[in-house]
Amino acid sequence: MTLATAKRFTIDEYHRLIELGFFPEGDRTELIQGEAIQMVSKGKPHAVCCSLLIRELSKLLEDRATIRCQDPITLPNHSEPEPDFTLVRNREDNYLSHHPLPDDILLVIEIADSSLDYDRQVKLPLYAEAGISDYWIVNLLEKQLEIYTSPYQKLSGTFDYRQKQVKLPNETTSIPGVEGVILDLNRVFPAISP
Repeated sequence: MTLATAKRFTIDEYHRLIELGFFPEGDRTELIQGEAIQMVSKGKPHAVCCSLLIRELSKLLEDRATIRCQDPITLPNHSEPEPDFTLVRNREDNYLSHHPLPDDILLVIEIADSSLDYDRQVKLPLYAEAGISDYWIVNLLEKQLEIYTSPYQKLSGTFDYRQKQVKLPNETTSIPGVEGVILDLNRVFPAISP
């Protein structure tokens, strides 16, 4: 009996496949621990939340940090995910020389409805392993913001965050790495249709 194994790619191999047109234009794929993963399609609530969040972040941050929306970040564990949002330190070259690395990242945000389990079970340990200090999940199913901080390695060798805080839509939260900036969550969650 022969067992099939998935081909794992390095980040350089993955970039070469993109250059060769291996992934069709507009195909949303990300590299997770060496494996090319097809990203799920976004529903209307996800798209609306994305629009609301980019509007609010743009107003609040002005030029104090760079907002990247569904763009790659490069992680040391053969991963190049494309989070819904990444807030990164400003750089003179605007990351033309390379995608943001963990030291560049202030905050990673995923918007989750159908992807909630994936964002918790796959993305969360991935970001924790890379040392991303602040990870948010905008949980559209339970209408709450999940704030994860303080990444660590468990005795089992897996990675997680030591602290989790839940904020509700009628609350506010500060944005990590940008002093004095407060996000009103009521402006982020899509209104529920009657």
